Amino acid sequence: MSDRLSLREYQRKLSARLVNLEAGQAASKLGVQIGKAGWLVDLVDAGEVIPVPPITPVPLTHAWFAGVANIRGNLYSVVDFAAFLGAAPSAPTETARLLLLHSKYRVSAALLVERVLGMHGSEQLQHRRDTGKMAPWVRAEYTDSSGKAWHELDVPKLVQHPDFLNVGI
Repeated sequence: MSDRLSLREYQRKLSARLVNLEAGQAASKLGVQIGKAGWLVDLVDAGEVIPVPPITPVPLTHAWFAGVANIRGNLYSVVDFAAFLGAAPSAPTETARLLLLHSKYRVSAALLVERVLGMHGSEQLQHRRDTGKMAPWVRAEYTDSSGKAWHELDVPKLVQHPDFLNVGI
């Protein structure tokens, strides 16, 4: 029961941050662990974070396409983002979550992430200089005060990229 309350509280706080963001306050990013890497997702690109529901595999798709999930009566394509990036597939654990992409993108897609790492404000991050060629869906790279590297996900570019859209083999 306490897990449900803490998830509900987390969703309430996330919703409050979104309202504050729309009101023009400092932008915050949601930190998630994908594989061994830290990723940041702008709150305006995130629809919701939920525990992983049952996922139905789809034949003749890439290994990184986990399948489809029924979320409140709507089907979502589920992408194992670690596997999409070429890392080992995400293991199903209690900390794994689905990050539903905002409905404004009209893709009904969710990213399977290994865990949610909390909110990170821009004041906590230092922009790294370009260290080489980044994937088109990486908006920027940062380090935090502890030296941990973070990649910022460019959701609009991801959902339009042919590699992401072509799930069939």
